[in-house]
Amino acid sequence: MGVSAKNPDLARSYRERGLWSGRSLWTVAAATCDRLAGRDALIDGAERLGFGELRARSERVAGALATLGVGVGTTVCVQLPNWWETAVVFWALLRLGAVANPVLPTHRLRELGFILREGGAEVLIIPGLLRGFDHRHLAVQARMASPALRHVIVVRGDPADDQRAFAELLDSDAPGAVAAVAGEHPLLLMYTSGTTADPKGVLHTHDTLGYELRTLADVHAIEDGDTVLMPSPLTHVSGLIHAVLAPALLGTRAVLMDEWDPGRALALIEREAVTYMVGAPLFLSDLAFHPDLAVRSTRTLRLFSCGGAGVSADLVVESRSRLGCAVKRVYGSTEFPTLTTTSADDPPERGATTEGRVIGAAELRIADDDDRIVAAGCEGEVQARGPDCFVGYKNSALDADAFAPGGWFRTGDIGVVDGEGYLTIRGRKKDVIIRKGEKIAAAELEALIATHPAVREVAVIPLTDAVSGERACACIELRDESALSLDELATFLLGHGLSKRKLPEALERVNAWPRTASGKVKKHELRAMIEARSRR
Repeated sequence: MGVSAKNPDLARSYRERGLWSGRSLWTVAAATCDRLAGRDALIDGAERLGFGELRARSERVAGALATLGVGVGTTVCVQLPNWWETAVVFWALLRLGAVANPVLPTHRLRELGFILREGGAEVLIIPGLLRGFDHRHLAVQARMASPALRHVIVVRGDPADDQRAFAELLDSDAPGAVAAVAGEHPLLLMYTSGTTADPKGVLHTHDTLGYELRTLADVHAIEDGDTVLMPSPLTHVSGLIHAVLAPALLGTRAVLMDEWDPGRALALIEREAVTYMVGAPLFLSDLAFHPDLAVRSTRTLRLFSCGGAGVSADLVVESRSRLGCAVKRVYGSTEFPTLTTTSADDPPERGATTEGRVIGAAELRIADDDDRIVAAGCEGEVQARGPDCFVGYKNSALDADAFAPGGWFRTGDIGVVDGEGYLTIRGRKKDVIIRKGEKIAAAELEALIATHPAVREVAVIPLTDAVSGERACACIELRDESALSLDELATFLLGHGLSKRKLPEALERVNAWPRTASGKVKKHELRAMIEARSRR
């Protein structure tokens, strides 16, 4: 896998240089709790957990999970929203040396079933009823096709038959033994759609994520006592890092939002003295242009680090003025959580117009299709390696294409680095739409839409959107005398188990496709054609 198995010399270098500590992150979290026992660690509505209480609840849950057979290397799938219980479960898994497999609450049978089968989770932890959807029924369906799954645990709801209530775990009186795991042990299995119809399982270790947190502390000047407001899902890499792991390792405090409401966010920033945020452009623009900004104080907010597709320089500059804090772009992924950004030493305009420079011990290069380095100022694929890069995919067959010789991760993004080392992303080789920071595989949508009886041919493309970064547009050629509306297509896709978050937001009729000599659709030309049509 990635660094550890395919590049033992690189892994050895990280250890010898102290970049990988070799320690379980639970030992760091426990020391943090001892130091800050009486201080708030987590705020979820009216629920306020101090570090001591967060540790105590995590130990009780760990003890209960141990009685269910969860131990070193056991995979536990966590499909929970931004609730305090989510953090408690993650901390419990840290203590046990288990592998956390976070899944977005919006995933339905198609995605959840695949992840459970490939990931091999033995335990699934779900909400009861969330935003009108019954996850208990979904778990029953998923369990029938997931041979490894032995236990389903329900949070904030009565369990169905053959399921358990999370409250029972909290009542446990046995903390369970602390697992003796090394830094190289897997800690996280997080799935990302990427470029194919099936999601890809990204593996991180205690070492890779521990190093990620240390570099973030440096480049973002995060320290003991900082407070983050987190509307991004805790089951997404940025939410997990900043609202679950940062308190454990850095002594920060996290304020959780399980539904995005910019007016409420501004109230929380004022009430809880929030000092920083990390999120997609949507969150930034909603805050900066909300009418309540005029009557709310954001004086404690010092940083908004903005990532995802379509971060405009104008949005960064204007938001700085309106919010009165530093706003900058950041570049990363599930595989390499934070590769580049700017620091306080960089000119502010660089944080608005570029993705910044590599941080910590990470390395970056721009390469051509044959993995040869291109000259400064020339476009190519962004390739990177470093102590915070993932160690490989759950399906190791995917690693050969993901890594170039020498342990360089092929991001699939097209970029350019100037003479001073600042990276600018120009586009993607990957065929995905990035909406509000979430990746949606075009291939998955195309495969499902193609099964509709009215559709002769389909191509899904991203269209630029000022708020969400990109939106998915289904370009279709219909069969003779057929008709199909966007609402009808949505109903069809939902009926085939697709998550609402992946639904296309636009539908365009196409009668003549731009094609290559071999007959493939030229998506870049199709996108230009559709965007030109929308401007008329």
